[in-house]
Amino acid sequence: MKKVLIFIMAISLLAVFSKTKAMINEYDEITKSDKADVTLYAKKMDGVYIDFKTDFHGHVLTRPYWMNTTNPTWLPEIIYKDMNKDGKNELIIILTKGTGIGIVEREVHVFHIQSKKIGNELVEVPVEVLVDDPIAIVLKNVKTELLPHKAIITIGKKKYAIDTQSLKIDPEHLFPDIYFGNIINFEINNHQLIAKIGAQISPVGGSIGDIQITYMFKDKMYQAKSIEFKPNE
Repeated sequence: MKKVLIFIMAISLLAVFSKTKAMINEYDEITKSDKADVTLYAKKMDGVYIDFKTDFHGHVLTRPYWMNTTNPTWLPEIIYKDMNKDGKNELIIILTKGTGIGIVEREVHVFHIQSKKIGNELVEVPVEVLVDDPIAIVLKNVKTELLPHKAIITIGKKKYAIDTQSLKIDPEHLFPDIYFGNIINFEINNHQLIAKIGAQISPVGGSIGDIQITYMFKDKMYQAKSIEFKPNE
């Protein structure tokens, strides 16, 4: 009886695996990482990739609402590093939702790798962990003021005053206030997740620097550890 059950489980797993592979074959392979053993698949529609499938060690995650431009310069970025110092690598996927003149909008997804028992086999499964929205962090922690020739950014007790005259922007083309949202970028530096949010005073040629958010893993999510302004050199 035991041998029969094992045989049935093996056939079931094979059927699921075959079905999964058949499902993935309907999608375009857009990028992969041999180090992480991860391949991303998606469907192309109107200049963007949508309806993502992530194959991690043969385990497939479905993310229908992910989006990435089809521009080959901005394909999804896959990173496999230990960020929360637990001795295990995390899977980080950075998507680029939109680009243009003065616009780079990226989105990050972080997965912790957990071991789960499926049948008699111990497999590694990626579980997504919440990352606090960088724009929300900026809006809650950064105060701004835009004058005809000066931009002022205040974070906590620290104030930054930037002379904007060198940008030679007509006052009529200035935003009402410093704007955050057109430039949202992510990177891993020194095993830490960092968001860089562009500070702009005008639609074109109006960048004055970045708000840099360094994340830490706390209370089961990634939230701001530090926030600082990095003016353009």
